[in-house]
Amino acid sequence: MALFGPPGAGKGTQAQLLKDRLNIAHISSGDLFRFHLQEGTHIGVRASEFMNQGLLVPDDLVIQMVLEKIAELGSNSGFILDGFPRTRDQAVALDSALQEQSKSLDTVLLVSVPESELVRRLGGRFLCRDCQSPFNLNDYQFSSPPPCTRCGGELYQRQDDRPEAIQVRIGVYNEQTAPALDFYRQRELLVEISGVGPVEDINREALKAIALDTSSHLG
Repeated sequence: MALFGPPGAGKGTQAQLLKDRLNIAHISSGDLFRFHLQEGTHIGVRASEFMNQGLLVPDDLVIQMVLEKIAELGSNSGFILDGFPRTRDQAVALDSALQEQSKSLDTVLLVSVPESELVRRLGGRFLCRDCQSPFNLNDYQFSSPPPCTRCGGELYQRQDDRPEAIQVRIGVYNEQTAPALDFYRQRELLVEISGVGPVEDINREALKAIALDTSSHLG
């Protein structure tokens, strides 16, 4: 399956829950890129040539990276794609590449959240400089962020989580991703759930959306 959601939708949290509860692999394009760059693999070297010039990594290289990871899992192993595909061109290319391996996506899950809620969530998101743990400080009033409750490190807000950048991020997501979602909608693979509410409730809806018996997973 592939998992979609705008910045701040809680997509990463749901991906981790689905991974743990369904015992399938979580394939994050961001994590794969970091691995290949750190290890200096042939994909990492090629990707860095584009990234060092401020260019987007070509679709064929990203797809190669994802397909290599899928191939490692074995023919009968399930997986969740997170962060890829991002555009219609990537979705079309991925579909073609999977067909060559006699595979296909079974479900494309979209976690939808109103834009006003996305802005609120992202505006309150902070990270620890030391351990990189995420924190949501929407419900706190402070002149400066409190220390990290896990390691005592300094909390900071990323540039792209500041108000002036949030609208741009959401706009880019909508512009790039809407055509990809239409691609999957036309193939009757797209299922949409609300990303507003308690995490467990959202995960229950996600499991229902992919036609699984939630009683066996949630108790």
